[in-house]
Amino acid sequence: MGVLKHYIESIKMKKKLSFFIFISIVTILFIGYFFLEKKVYTQSAAIFLFVLAVVQVFLLQYFLKNQLKNNIVKTNLKLRINELKQDIKNSDKISDHKSIHMANMSYEIRTPLSTVIGMLNMLKQTELNTDQKAQVEIADYSSQHLLQLVNMVTDNADVAAGDLKLNLLAIDLKSDLSQLFKVFEYQAWEKGLEFEYKFLSKEKDNFLVLGDSRRIQQVLINLISNAIKFTNTGKISIIVDETIGIDDEQIITFYIKDTGIGIKPREIKRIFNDSKDDYNTSMMKDYRGGGVGLSISYKLVKLMGSELNLESKENEGSTFYFSLQLKKTLNIQSKEEGVAPIMFNKFNVLVAEDNRMNQKVIKFLLERQGADCTFAKNGLEAVELYKILDFDMIFMDIYMPDMDGYEATRIIKETQKYKADKTPIIAVSASAFEEDINNVKLAGIDDFLAKPIEVIKLKELIAKYSKRKDTPPPIF
Repeated sequence: MGVLKHYIESIKMKKKLSFFIFISIVTILFIGYFFLEKKVYTQSAAIFLFVLAVVQVFLLQYFLKNQLKNNIVKTNLKLRINELKQDIKNSDKISDHKSIHMANMSYEIRTPLSTVIGMLNMLKQTELNTDQKAQVEIADYSSQHLLQLVNMVTDNADVAAGDLKLNLLAIDLKSDLSQLFKVFEYQAWEKGLEFEYKFLSKEKDNFLVLGDSRRIQQVLINLISNAIKFTNTGKISIIVDETIGIDDEQIITFYIKDTGIGIKPREIKRIFNDSKDDYNTSMMKDYRGGGVGLSISYKLVKLMGSELNLESKENEGSTFYFSLQLKKTLNIQSKEEGVAPIMFNKFNVLVAEDNRMNQKVIKFLLERQGADCTFAKNGLEAVELYKILDFDMIFMDIYMPDMDGYEATRIIKETQKYKADKTPIIAVSASAFEEDINNVKLAGIDDFLAKPIEVIKLKELIAKYSKRKDTPPPIF
């Protein structure tokens, strides 16, 4: 505004100066005319011209002074614009570095976490006494909670970037969310809090709904994590109300209640505006980190066609709630995951994996499905083994030393053997960002399997890409 004001004043000054110069010229012409006609004395004409010259000098000086001032303002403005452009470039670089750092951190955490979860699954298959089973179960839920936190950070980053689409599938909310709530039950128990969850529904209703289970869980993870974080004593209650149905639509309302520190009334209005302002500074002093994901949750709920609401009283607790209107669909229930292998006969699998612990985990998981595994510690070994041995499927880690999975896939696909057999190639990686999945597709890899490996997803991929004719229907 200051720059615009100076610009307008400069234009007005130029107009005034032009008008004065015009008046001065006209005046000089009239004096000259009257002097030639001898209607004015020489002395009077000289005095008048002298006064006019002095006024012009002062006005010219004033104009030049203002012009110099405006030039200085313009110069400073250009310098400031250049500085702002440089600041924007630096901000973009910092943002890019943060994204790269987040991707690297996600990968570094997922890799050992994949081993931990895999080893716990192996341990659960052994003979354990009652106390050992309880200890393994706690460790398993804790590792699942850590995985959810990693997913929450990466998913929240995707939402903040505005790169988000809903993936609507038939879901059984009670089945999906019970496992999620069980993880938080242990977390609340460790903090000495009561934790309960209820599913309210009509007994006669027996159907699935079309929704994005991952995004629903993402919102709940954000909200429940905050509820536990900001509650020192008392209780966390989760209610999923499925009692209201309208024709082929089902209205499902989620309530997350806590007896925590609550939120001041003046904070409630701005609580969803910026994730950095989820809770005020005074709250953060008493806790390891502030509330996370409230603005993200607000955006996700809005994307799903609803609104996230909050009722809170300071030092008494908070209640977050939202309702989703989802379409009913056929009740095609999934059977409980069995231990029977998918294949009756052995099928040969090439696994390119550089981490020895992860090799043990994926070997255990594949052998339970009837696979005979051959391992390569890098892409170069994978290419050589593929050339000399026959495989029904390839599990290719993307990031490996010497030669990564992308390059190994490219070389394999150029061989005559691949052109004849079209051996399915599954990318495996702890880096499960959208960019990684897109890069896998661009590389011509058939599918993607994220670490930690989900047994159900692994079974689906084996059933989908196996070329065995003696393969029975998959057991899920």
